[in-house]
Amino acid sequence: MASFDLKGRIALVTGASRGIGRAIAETLAYHGAELIVVSRKLERLEVVAAGIREKGGKAVCFACNMGSLEGIDLLYDNIREQYGRLDILVNNAATNPFFGEMAAVDENVWEKTLGVNLKGPFFMIQKAIPLMQAAGKGAVVNVSSVNGIRPAAFQGVYSITKGALITMTQAFAKELAPHGIRVNALLPGFTDTQFSSVLMQNKEIYDMVVAQIPLKRHAEPKEMAGAVLYLVSDTASYTTGACIPCDGGLLA
Repeated sequence: MASFDLKGRIALVTGASRGIGRAIAETLAYHGAELIVVSRKLERLEVVAAGIREKGGKAVCFACNMGSLEGIDLLYDNIREQYGRLDILVNNAATNPFFGEMAAVDENVWEKTLGVNLKGPFFMIQKAIPLMQAAGKGAVVNVSSVNGIRPAAFQGVYSITKGALITMTQAFAKELAPHGIRVNALLPGFTDTQFSSVLMQNKEIYDMVVAQIPLKRHAEPKEMAGAVLYLVSDTASYTTGACIPCDGGLLA
């Protein structure tokens, strides 16, 4: 029988203070995982962790900038000391500091976007490997985007990083399979998050975007969490290297 039971699993979710990351963290906690929620700002994370605990779950929070290797090292030091292992890693944290044509992108935008969206996930996975090996197996989900397959207008650099994250997912999946560590990716479509607020608030743009989606609507963050639950659970024990679109049919 298919099982989504995560009792006894230690799960780390980055970018968990709001939106898709928060929905994923709350869903994994509901199914029994013990959560480590991570984001840049501790204040918002504490609200998420408190909400999980109020519902009977377990959660702690750490502030960490995914663009800082020093910060990532400190985060893993804490995880090793407190838990000694890691079962689930969800790389959700991302940034998109520039909306416009790539011809106008400067080095600061480039470095920040690649730092958070690529450097962060890469080293988060690399440093999770020994902790997952200690657990005997592990599951990683990288939250990419449909933009990684079909670049969006005025989101060129962001789209580049999301495409590279798909390749990173597939490369790690092949390399880590012998260690029992599965690596997959979620490709969200048009979802009501802070990233999409510019599109959500402009009716003309919103209608144009939704017109391209077969389901004719945007998604809520909670609609992304189910795919992640599947990918990190034993139900997906033979699934690695998969990149699953949750996009209302956009890429169909």
